[in-house]
Amino acid sequence: MGTILVTGSMGQIGTELVPLLVKKFGPSRVIASDVKPPNPDIFHDVEYVPLDVTNRDMVASTLKECSVTEVFHMAGILSALGERNPEMAFMVNSVGTFNILDSAMKAGVNRVMIPSTIGVFGKDTPRDNVPVVTVTRPTTMYGVTKVNAELLSAYFRNKFGLDVRGVRYPGIVSYKTPPSAGTTDYAVDMYYHAVAGKNYECYLKEDAALPMMYMPDALDSLMKLYSADESRLRYTIDYNISAFSFDPRTLAESIRKVIPDFNVSYRPDYRQAIAETWPRSLDSTDAKIDWGFSPEYDLDAMTEDMIRNLKGIHLKSQPSQ
Repeated sequence: MGTILVTGSMGQIGTELVPLLVKKFGPSRVIASDVKPPNPDIFHDVEYVPLDVTNRDMVASTLKECSVTEVFHMAGILSALGERNPEMAFMVNSVGTFNILDSAMKAGVNRVMIPSTIGVFGKDTPRDNVPVVTVTRPTTMYGVTKVNAELLSAYFRNKFGLDVRGVRYPGIVSYKTPPSAGTTDYAVDMYYHAVAGKNYECYLKEDAALPMMYMPDALDSLMKLYSADESRLRYTIDYNISAFSFDPRTLAESIRKVIPDFNVSYRPDYRQAIAETWPRSLDSTDAKIDWGFSPEYDLDAMTEDMIRNLKGIHLKSQPSQ
């Protein structure tokens, strides 16, 4: 059996996807990669190779030398960082994705998994219950590059028969990785502050509702799509998925059910303008029909699990008396 390569292994999803793949397929079949040095706590039992996806020769040689048959292409620059450094976002998200697809096609790779995002939507997109096929005219470089990734994936599938699959992820919430450079990462940050006994100043307005999902459901969805019968798939990497939608005020209310004295203030910044171009909710019907998308966590269940796990991490980080 061939090797599964994961790009962007040090990112929010990659750090949890690699252990899941190792558990499912065994360490000998999984190779983690990133431009960053590996975290020994995560990658102690799996081969790790440095990989810059913007370097086509490096991508091609890695696929060949590692006998890669499947790729989970998770490398990417998120929305907020992409606005601060649009050139880097273009290189990683657009050029990097082309390099992966082109090299995979030439190397005879069987399957490529590529996540897309709600960032592909824009001001002209409907705000509620958005279907798969709709207006995708984003206002951020992140969104522009992800629309490009969706079109490239469809091109390589239709022209060369490359099996490319993926989902449009909503905001992802996880206790295992700290908040990074995404517009929806306020949700993760809010949980971190609450568990640490601190109040939180939110960079979005209290009523800025966005589609969201808990990491266990995000990973489960990716693996369901990975295992699905290709003949049932009507789309490439543009399946809408979302477990629920909430705004910062609703999330704070959910947290206060567990931590009653938690308080949130609001000071919107440039990320509010990004959020206003994204939908409040998605229609996930096509994913449910084609490959059985079925998230388990609702908002309060996610809150309880997040706080329980973050409290455990917080206690472990405290110095012994």
